[in-house]
Amino acid sequence: MSYCVNCGVELESSLQECPLCHTPVMNPNEINQLRPVSPYPTDKGQVEVVKRKDLGILVSVVLTATGVTCLLLNLLVFNSSLWSLVVIGSCLCLFVFSFPAIFYSKTPIYLSLLADGISVAVYLFLITFLTDSNTWFWQMGLPVITILTILAELFPLLAKFFPLNILSCALCIFVEIPAFCVSLELLIRHILERPYRITWSAVVLTVCIIIDIALITILAKKRLRNEVRRRLHF
Repeated sequence: MSYCVNCGVELESSLQECPLCHTPVMNPNEINQLRPVSPYPTDKGQVEVVKRKDLGILVSVVLTATGVTCLLLNLLVFNSSLWSLVVIGSCLCLFVFSFPAIFYSKTPIYLSLLADGISVAVYLFLITFLTDSNTWFWQMGLPVITILTILAELFPLLAKFFPLNILSCALCIFVEIPAFCVSLELLIRHILERPYRITWSAVVLTVCIIIDIALITILAKKRLRNEVRRRLHF
């Protein structure tokens, strides 16, 4: 038989509270079995990781919808010029640039860089419809894009001959910068029908050659290479 801890009245074993003072009846043997209710949910929820396929669908739908709606708006409302070609070209470039990262990560870097160059060339070609003449595209735009694409293709090729690190990447960059500058100056002289010789690009070429010699020396000497890495913390 148990008694109320407040008023001392005798209690039946089936009662949950005292009938006189309404004090809750608690069995001391059951106190250790009671656990406080946690305010947090017991189920450990986890946000599902977005799959690459779903992200690809989202990017494709957004870019396609942007291009189509701008084209319809251009044809039906603001039809004074073909301004939608700029938007369509931008969407095409974004799709091609994001393809290796979103759709197919195993795309060879050579094909990826080639596709990037072609997409930029197509974008510039679409802009020709907004200009009075497309001479600038054939004489300047396309050749420059071609040179940049070739140099970009050569970058991973040069990286094969040197360990892929900051120093080797810097060497590749300082090899391609003067190559682009010299090619650009010769192209401009060809367009202007001037003699083929280098002037301002010779300065860039000289500076980059000095830097390249220094980088090759550092890469060739292990102690120098380790010292540079230690001082530059890479």
